[in-house]
Amino acid sequence: MTDIVLSVTQNIMLPSLIFQAGDSAQKRFLDFFLVTIRNPNTRAAYGYATGAFFKWCEYRGVSLSQVTPMVVSAYVEQHPGSPLTIKQHLAAIRCLFDHLATGGIVPFNPAAPVKGPRYKLTKGKTPVLDQAEAAGILAACDISTIVGMRDRALFSVMLYSFARISAVLATKIEDYYRKSGRAWLRLHEKGGRFHEVPLHHAADRALSEYLEAASVKEKKAWIFQSTDPSTGQVTGRAMTRASALERVKTAANVAGLGDKVSNHSFRATGITLYRKAGGTLDKAQQIAGHANAETTRLYDRSGDEISAAEVERIQLDTLVGGSSG
Repeated sequence: MTDIVLSVTQNIMLPSLIFQAGDSAQKRFLDFFLVTIRNPNTRAAYGYATGAFFKWCEYRGVSLSQVTPMVVSAYVEQHPGSPLTIKQHLAAIRCLFDHLATGGIVPFNPAAPVKGPRYKLTKGKTPVLDQAEAAGILAACDISTIVGMRDRALFSVMLYSFARISAVLATKIEDYYRKSGRAWLRLHEKGGRFHEVPLHHAADRALSEYLEAASVKEKKAWIFQSTDPSTGQVTGRAMTRASALERVKTAANVAGLGDKVSNHSFRATGITLYRKAGGTLDKAQQIAGHANAETTRLYDRSGDEISAAEVERIQLDTLVGGSSG
Protein backbone atom coordinates (compact mmCIF):
# COMPACT_ATOMS: atom_id res chain seq x y z
CA MET A 1 0.00 0.00 0.00
CA THR A 2 3.01 2.27 -0.53
CA ASP A 3 2.23 5.73 -1.89
CA ILE A 4 -1.52 5.23 -1.64
CA VAL A 5 -3.31 8.44 -2.41
CA LEU A 6 -6.79 9.13 -1.14
CA SER A 7 -8.30 10.96 -4.06
CA VAL A 8 -11.50 11.47 -2.08
CA THR A 9 -9.52 13.39 0.52
CA GLN A 10 -8.08 15.73 -2.08
CA ASN A 11 -4.90 13.77 -2.77
CA ILE A 12 -3.72 13.52 0.83
CA MET A 13 -1.03 10.85 1.10
CA LEU A 14 -1.39 7.96 3.50
CA PRO A 15 0.43 9.27 6.61
CA SER A 16 3.81 7.67 7.36
CA LEU A 17 2.69 6.82 10.90
CA ILE A 18 -0.21 4.82 9.52
CA PHE A 19 1.90 3.17 6.82
CA GLN A 20 4.56 2.15 9.33
CA ALA A 21 1.92 0.67 11.67
CA GLY A 22 1.20 -2.10 9.19
CA ASP A 23 -1.43 -3.38 6.82
CA SER A 24 -4.26 -3.54 9.37
CA ALA A 25 -3.74 0.10 10.36
CA GLN A 26 -3.67 1.13 6.71
CA LYS A 27 -6.92 -0.68 5.95
CA ARG A 28 -8.63 0.73 9.04
CA PHE A 29 -7.48 4.26 8.14
CA LEU A 30 -8.88 3.92 4.62
CA ASP A 31 -12.08 2.43 6.00
CA PHE A 32 -12.58 5.55 8.12
CA PHE A 33 -12.41 7.91 5.16
CA LEU A 34 -13.99 5.77 2.45
CA VAL A 35 -16.75 4.02 4.40
CA THR A 36 -17.74 6.04 7.45
CA ILE A 37 -17.62 9.52 5.87
CA ARG A 38 -19.98 10.11 2.99
CA ASN A 39 -19.71 13.88 2.57
CA PRO A 40 -16.70 14.81 0.36
CA ASN A 41 -16.24 18.15 2.11
CA THR A 42 -16.06 16.42 5.49
CA ARG A 43 -13.56 13.93 4.07
CA ALA A 44 -11.35 16.75 2.83
CA ALA A 45 -11.56 18.65 6.14
CA TYR A 46 -10.85 15.55 8.25
CA GLY A 47 -8.04 14.52 5.92
CA TYR A 48 -6.37 17.91 6.26
CA ALA A 49 -6.76 18.01 10.06
CA THR A 50 -5.51 14.48 10.75
CA GLY A 51 -2.75 14.82 8.16
CA ALA A 52 -1.38 17.91 9.90
CA PHE A 53 -1.40 16.08 13.23
CA PHE A 54 0.43 13.05 11.87
CA LYS A 55 3.07 15.25 10.20
CA TRP A 56 3.60 17.00 13.53
CA CYS A 57 4.05 13.62 15.25
CA GLU A 58 6.37 12.33 12.54
CA TYR A 59 8.61 15.40 12.80
CA ARG A 60 9.00 14.67 16.53
CA GLY A 61 9.62 10.97 16.09
CA VAL A 62 6.31 9.88 17.62
CA SER A 63 4.94 6.58 16.26
CA LEU A 64 1.25 5.65 16.16
CA SER A 65 1.59 3.48 19.27
CA GLN A 66 3.25 6.35 21.13
CA VAL A 67 0.38 8.80 20.63
CA THR A 68 -0.98 9.48 24.13
CA PRO A 69 -3.39 12.07 25.54
CA MET A 70 -0.34 14.14 26.49
CA VAL A 71 0.89 14.10 22.88
CA VAL A 72 -2.50 15.18 21.56
CA SER A 73 -2.71 17.86 24.24
CA ALA A 74 0.74 19.18 23.31
CA TYR A 75 -0.35 19.40 19.67
CA VAL A 76 -3.48 21.33 20.64
CA GLU A 77 -1.45 23.73 22.80
CA GLN A 78 0.84 24.75 19.94
CA HIS A 79 -1.83 24.78 17.21
CA PRO A 80 -1.69 28.17 15.45
CA GLY A 81 -5.35 28.20 14.43
CA SER A 82 -8.31 30.01 15.92
CA PRO A 83 -10.21 28.39 18.81
CA LEU A 84 -12.90 27.21 16.38
CA THR A 85 -10.34 25.70 14.00
CA ILE A 86 -8.57 23.94 16.88
CA LYS A 87 -11.85 22.45 18.10
CA GLN A 88 -12.68 21.24 14.60
CA HIS A 89 -9.24 19.69 14.13
CA LEU A 90 -9.38 18.01 17.53
CA ALA A 91 -12.81 16.60 16.65
CA ALA A 92 -11.36 15.08 13.45
CA ILE A 93 -8.43 13.53 15.35
CA ARG A 94 -10.78 12.21 18.03
CA CYS A 95 -13.10 10.60 15.43
CA LEU A 96 -10.24 8.94 13.56
CA PHE A 97 -8.63 7.51 16.69
CA ASP A 98 -11.99 6.30 17.91
CA HIS A 99 -12.29 4.34 14.67
CA LEU A 100 -8.75 2.99 15.04
CA ALA A 101 -9.44 1.99 18.65
CA THR A 102 -12.69 0.16 17.88
CA GLY A 103 -10.83 -1.67 15.13
CA GLY A 104 -8.13 -2.82 17.54
CA ILE A 105 -5.35 -0.78 15.93
CA VAL A 106 -4.67 1.22 19.10
CA PRO A 107 -5.66 0.17 22.64
CA PHE A 108 -7.67 3.33 23.35
CA ASN A 109 -8.53 6.72 21.91
CA PRO A 110 -5.78 9.10 23.09
CA ALA A 111 -7.74 12.16 21.96
CA ALA A 112 -10.88 11.32 23.94
CA PRO A 113 -9.90 13.02 27.23
CA VAL A 114 -8.23 16.04 25.62
CA LYS A 115 -10.19 19.25 25.94
CA GLY A 116 -10.11 21.92 23.27
CA PRO A 117 -10.22 25.68 23.86
CA ARG A 118 -13.43 27.24 25.05
CA TYR A 119 -15.33 28.74 22.20
CA LYS A 120 -18.91 29.81 21.82
CA LEU A 121 -20.07 31.59 18.69
CA THR A 122 -23.07 33.80 19.37
CA LYS A 123 -23.10 35.67 16.07
CA GLY A 124 -22.12 34.43 12.64
CA LYS A 125 -19.41 36.11 10.56
CA THR A 126 -21.10 35.70 7.19
CA PRO A 127 -21.60 39.10 5.51
CA VAL A 128 -25.29 40.02 5.43
CA LEU A 129 -26.92 42.33 2.89
CA ASP A 130 -29.62 44.84 3.69
CA GLN A 131 -32.83 44.94 1.67
CA ALA A 132 -31.53 47.44 -0.90
CA GLU A 133 -28.27 45.55 -1.37
CA ALA A 134 -30.09 42.25 -1.84
CA ALA A 135 -32.34 43.81 -4.46
CA GLY A 136 -29.28 45.40 -6.08
CA ILE A 137 -27.39 42.16 -6.55
CA LEU A 138 -30.44 40.52 -8.15
CA ALA A 139 -30.85 43.52 -10.45
CA ALA A 140 -27.16 43.24 -11.40
CA CYS A 141 -27.87 39.99 -13.26
CA ASP A 142 -28.17 40.60 -17.00
CA ILE A 143 -31.36 38.69 -17.75
CA SER A 144 -30.99 39.25 -21.48
CA THR A 145 -28.57 36.30 -21.34
CA ILE A 146 -28.89 32.69 -20.16
CA VAL A 147 -26.02 33.28 -17.74
CA GLY A 148 -27.76 36.24 -16.16
CA MET A 149 -31.08 34.43 -15.91
CA ARG A 150 -29.39 31.44 -14.31
CA ASP A 151 -27.54 33.66 -11.83
CA ARG A 152 -30.71 35.51 -10.84
CA ALA A 153 -32.51 32.20 -10.32
CA LEU A 154 -29.63 30.80 -8.26
CA PHE A 155 -29.39 33.89 -6.04
CA SER A 156 -33.16 34.02 -5.62
CA VAL A 157 -33.45 30.39 -4.54
CA MET A 158 -30.67 30.81 -1.97
CA LEU A 159 -32.09 34.10 -0.70
CA TYR A 160 -35.75 33.17 -0.38
CA SER A 161 -35.25 29.54 0.69
CA PHE A 162 -32.33 30.10 3.13
CA ALA A 163 -30.60 27.31 1.24
CA ARG A 164 -26.95 26.23 1.28
CA ILE A 165 -25.12 26.55 -2.01
CA SER A 166 -24.21 22.84 -2.11
CA ALA A 167 -27.82 21.82 -1.53
CA VAL A 168 -29.03 24.07 -4.34
CA LEU A 169 -26.37 23.01 -6.85
CA ALA A 170 -27.25 19.35 -6.21
CA THR A 171 -30.85 19.78 -7.38
CA LYS A 172 -32.21 18.33 -10.61
CA ILE A 173 -35.35 19.08 -12.60
CA GLU A 174 -37.19 16.29 -10.80
CA ASP A 175 -36.57 18.17 -7.54
CA TYR A 176 -38.56 21.18 -8.80
CA TYR A 177 -42.24 20.35 -8.70
CA ARG A 178 -45.71 21.67 -7.89
CA LYS A 179 -47.93 20.62 -5.04
CA SER A 180 -51.30 22.13 -4.11
CA GLY A 181 -50.79 24.87 -6.69
CA ARG A 182 -47.40 25.99 -5.35
CA ALA A 183 -43.84 25.36 -6.51
CA TRP A 184 -41.60 23.31 -4.24
CA LEU A 185 -37.91 22.50 -4.31
CA ARG A 186 -36.31 19.36 -2.88
CA LEU A 187 -32.90 20.32 -1.50
CA HIS A 188 -30.13 17.73 -1.13
CA GLU A 189 -28.72 18.25 2.35
CA LYS A 190 -25.75 16.80 4.22
CA GLY A 191 -25.77 13.12 5.08
CA GLY A 192 -28.04 12.19 2.17
CA ARG A 193 -31.04 14.00 3.68
CA PHE A 194 -33.69 15.78 1.62
CA HIS A 195 -35.30 19.02 2.71
CA GLU A 196 -38.41 20.16 0.84
CA VAL A 197 -39.32 23.84 0.86
CA PRO A 198 -42.08 25.83 -0.83
CA LEU A 199 -40.64 28.41 -3.21
CA HIS A 200 -41.27 32.11 -2.82
CA HIS A 201 -43.13 33.38 -5.88
CA ALA A 202 -40.15 35.55 -6.93
CA ALA A 203 -37.77 32.59 -6.78
CA ASP A 204 -40.27 30.42 -8.65
CA ARG A 205 -40.64 32.99 -11.40
CA ALA A 206 -36.88 33.50 -11.78
CA LEU A 207 -36.27 29.74 -11.84
CA SER A 208 -39.02 28.92 -14.33
CA GLU A 209 -37.95 31.73 -16.69
CA TYR A 210 -34.33 30.53 -16.64
CA LEU A 211 -35.24 26.89 -17.28
CA GLU A 212 -37.58 27.85 -20.11
CA ALA A 213 -34.97 30.05 -21.77
CA ALA A 214 -32.22 27.43 -21.34
CA SER A 215 -34.49 24.57 -22.48
CA VAL A 216 -33.57 22.47 -19.46
CA LYS A 217 -36.39 19.94 -19.16
CA GLU A 218 -35.10 16.39 -18.64
CA LYS A 219 -35.96 15.07 -15.16
CA LYS A 220 -32.39 13.99 -14.45
CA ALA A 221 -30.82 17.23 -15.73
CA TRP A 222 -29.03 19.49 -13.29
CA ILE A 223 -31.00 22.66 -12.64
CA PHE A 224 -28.04 25.00 -12.29
CA GLN A 225 -25.63 24.21 -15.10
CA SER A 226 -22.34 25.67 -16.22
CA THR A 227 -22.36 27.60 -19.49
CA ASP A 228 -20.17 27.54 -22.57
CA PRO A 229 -18.30 30.89 -22.83
CA SER A 230 -18.37 30.77 -26.63
CA THR A 231 -22.11 30.17 -26.99
CA GLY A 232 -23.58 31.32 -23.69
CA GLN A 233 -25.64 28.12 -23.57
CA VAL A 234 -25.81 25.58 -20.74
CA THR A 235 -23.47 22.59 -20.97
CA GLY A 236 -25.43 19.92 -19.11
CA ARG A 237 -22.81 19.88 -16.35
CA ALA A 238 -23.62 21.09 -12.85
CA MET A 239 -22.13 24.34 -11.61
CA THR A 240 -19.45 24.02 -8.93
CA ARG A 241 -19.35 26.01 -5.71
CA ALA A 242 -16.28 27.82 -7.01
CA SER A 243 -18.01 28.86 -10.24
CA ALA A 244 -21.08 29.96 -8.27
CA LEU A 245 -18.89 32.09 -6.02
CA GLU A 246 -17.27 33.66 -9.08
CA ARG A 247 -20.73 34.63 -10.38
CA VAL A 248 -21.69 36.02 -6.95
CA LYS A 249 -18.53 38.16 -6.88
CA THR A 250 -19.20 39.39 -10.41
CA ALA A 251 -22.76 40.45 -9.60
CA ALA A 252 -21.64 42.02 -6.32
CA ASN A 253 -19.07 44.15 -8.11
CA VAL A 254 -21.63 45.28 -10.68
CA ALA A 255 -23.94 46.22 -7.80
CA GLY A 256 -21.14 48.20 -6.15
CA LEU A 257 -20.90 45.87 -3.15
CA GLY A 258 -17.22 44.97 -3.54
CA ASP A 259 -15.94 41.65 -2.23
CA LYS A 260 -18.02 41.38 0.92
CA VAL A 261 -20.60 38.99 -0.56
CA SER A 262 -20.20 35.20 -0.54
CA ASN A 263 -22.39 32.23 -1.48
CA HIS A 264 -23.45 31.96 2.14
CA SER A 265 -24.48 35.63 2.31
CA PHE A 266 -27.82 34.82 0.66
CA ARG A 267 -28.71 32.30 3.38
CA ALA A 268 -27.87 34.74 6.17
CA THR A 269 -29.55 37.65 4.35
CA GLY A 270 -32.75 35.70 3.76
CA ILE A 271 -33.03 34.70 7.42
CA THR A 272 -32.29 38.25 8.59
CA LEU A 273 -34.82 39.89 6.26
CA TYR A 274 -37.41 37.26 7.19
CA ARG A 275 -36.93 37.99 10.90
CA LYS A 276 -37.10 41.75 10.30
CA ALA A 277 -40.42 41.21 8.53
CA GLY A 278 -41.82 39.55 11.66
CA GLY A 279 -40.95 35.92 10.92
CA THR A 280 -40.35 33.74 13.96
CA LEU A 281 -37.08 32.03 14.80
CA ASP A 282 -38.65 28.56 14.89
CA LYS A 283 -40.15 28.99 11.41
CA ALA A 284 -36.84 30.33 10.10
CA GLN A 285 -35.20 27.22 11.54
CA GLN A 286 -37.76 25.02 9.78
CA ILE A 287 -37.28 26.73 6.41
CA ALA A 288 -33.48 26.62 6.71
CA GLY A 289 -33.54 22.96 7.73
CA HIS A 290 -31.39 23.54 10.81
CA ALA A 291 -31.32 20.87 13.52
CA ASN A 292 -31.53 23.47 16.28
CA ALA A 293 -32.51 27.11 16.70
CA GLU A 294 -29.06 28.17 17.91
CA THR A 295 -27.64 27.51 14.44
CA THR A 296 -30.38 29.63 12.88
CA ARG A 297 -29.73 32.39 15.42
CA LEU A 298 -26.15 32.69 14.14
CA TYR A 299 -27.53 33.85 10.79
CA ASP A 300 -30.11 36.22 12.25
CA ARG A 301 -28.72 39.80 12.33
CA SER A 302 -32.11 41.47 12.64
CA GLY A 303 -31.20 42.77 16.11
CA ASP A 304 -27.84 44.23 15.13
CA GLU A 305 -29.04 47.68 14.15
CA ILE A 306 -28.97 50.36 16.83
CA SER A 307 -31.30 53.25 16.16
CA ALA A 308 -30.48 56.86 16.90
CA ALA A 309 -33.49 56.95 19.20
CA GLU A 310 -31.93 54.27 21.39
CA VAL A 311 -28.66 56.17 21.63
CA GLU A 312 -30.50 59.37 22.59
CA ARG A 313 -32.20 57.71 25.55
CA ILE A 314 -29.40 58.95 27.81
CA GLN A 315 -30.03 62.54 28.88
CA LEU A 316 -27.63 64.79 30.78
CA ASP A 317 -28.28 68.28 32.14
CA THR A 318 -25.13 69.65 30.54
CA LEU A 319 -23.25 68.92 27.34
CA VAL A 320 -20.47 66.39 27.63
CA GLY A 321 -17.30 68.34 28.33
CA GLY A 322 -19.25 71.51 29.16
CA SER A 323 -18.99 73.62 32.25
CA SER A 324 -20.76 72.44 35.36
CA GLY A 325 -21.01 76.01 36.63
